[in-house]
Amino acid sequence: MVSREISAFAAEEEKRVLSLKPVLAPVHGRYGDHRHQSYDAWPADDPGAPLVILLHGGYWRYDRMHLTPFAAFLAQQGFDVLLPGFRRSGGAGGYPETFDDVARIVDTLPEGRPYLLAGHCSGGHLALWCAARGLLPEDSRWHTTALPTGVLALAPITDLAATRRDGLSDDAALQLLGGPEAFERRLPGVDPLTMLRGAGTTGVPTVLLHGAADEEVPLTQFADYAAVHEDLRTVVLPGTGHYTLIEPGAPGAHAVADTLREMSAAFGTDPGGSHEFR
Repeated sequence: MVSREISAFAAEEEKRVLSLKPVLAPVHGRYGDHRHQSYDAWPADDPGAPLVILLHGGYWRYDRMHLTPFAAFLAQQGFDVLLPGFRRSGGAGGYPETFDDVARIVDTLPEGRPYLLAGHCSGGHLALWCAARGLLPEDSRWHTTALPTGVLALAPITDLAATRRDGLSDDAALQLLGGPEAFERRLPGVDPLTMLRGAGTTGVPTVLLHGAADEEVPLTQFADYAAVHEDLRTVVLPGTGHYTLIEPGAPGAHAVADTLREMSAAFGTDPGGSHEFR
């Protein structure tokens, strides 16, 4: 495993953001019987507000509570926000359950509405994977042609092989895919970089936004993914780290909200198709 040293700037940023007090959502719901198959929702007062589904990070292991302050921030910015949980590595999830749950989330919860799928870190990996599900073989359990309207990947894991090579978060990628014996066999169906090679595009409008000072995910992951995704839009924020993208009120978080507005303007909203989460 490659040891990782981070600067005092990155260490302080991580501690500051991850120690924020969780925010209780006004609405809670379930999409399955397992206790992790639940979601929090911040419904917008405006029936035409863009719907944003957030996939949380935590290297596929940790729960969504650290992202609740950011979800509430986006709601204050005028978005209809849904923050789902899913079965996770190290417990009830990993391969295939984590991917089963994320597929079920995006296939059922939007209820036919246009929506933006946003994810941070490993949640960004899952968002990019959702955009690429149309590239899977038709006999895959996760193949679909009903794809997100747009994807915003925030400092995402894009390359599971590189994540394994670099030993990120105590071999989180190996844990996700069930260990070294299963890793290579399972990789092609769940790795965004691998799935995109040859195709060049998912057909889903996709933006990759990251901080130039990110010390959590190697910057090569962003560059390598951009090199194979022919119509990817990349936004780089100078002097910005990994976690301030999801820090309410920070310039990085405002840049995320601005990007979501730009993306939602491209497909518009339909007040008649709004959905009230219960």
